[in-house]
Amino acid sequence: MKKILVVCGNGLGSSFIVEMNVKTVLSQLGVEADVSHTDLTTAKSEQADIYLGSKDLISTLDDGSRTIIGLTNILDQNELKAALESHLG
Repeated sequence: MKKILVVCGNGLGSSFIVEMNVKTVLSQLGVEADVSHTDLTTAKSEQADIYLGSKDLISTLDDGSRTIIGLTNILDQNELKAALESHLG
């Protein structure tokens, strides 16, 4: 099962909302995954198959070995669905 880590600056409100949205989209797509959220500092040491967050923030995690999904609008469910489909499809 894939692990998706939703990352935001503080690991609180916005990443929790996006985590819920990711779970909704995955359910619509019929995909099972372990989804959790965290702050940027913690994310640097956590293992996940996909790291997801706003483009400006998530790019700091891109070390060439991680799968990164950077969103322009983290609350846009259509953008989120398209991004997940392209990485999980």
